[in-house]
Amino acid sequence: MDCLFCKIINREIPSDIVYEDDEVLAFNDIAPQAPTHILIVPKQHIATLNDVQEQDLALVGRLQFTAAKLARQLGFAEDGYRVVMNCNEHGGQTVYHIHMHLMGGRPFAWPAG
Repeated sequence: MDCLFCKIINREIPSDIVYEDDEVLAFNDIAPQAPTHILIVPKQHIATLNDVQEQDLALVGRLQFTAAKLARQLGFAEDGYRVVMNCNEHGGQTVYHIHMHLMGGRPFAWPAG
């Protein structure tokens, strides 16, 4: 498998890891869109949100739990933060391994229009 995130999980590619447990790995985004921009990925390869099965529900929930946990640990949970999951090309997905973006440290607004 030629998946960038699988290679990071397997330590074939270095990354700035900020959290790890048995099911999830979180690391700093190399092109941050906020003062804090962390990618939270399951260690199990699932290509897109469309591929999530019922047996994966706890794992996907763990991504959300991890995002909230990291936001608290990093000190911006009370001020607020953004979590984003992209799906497929039109949704902005560029790495086909589900992942959550955790962004904080600045105010966010919806684009006008």
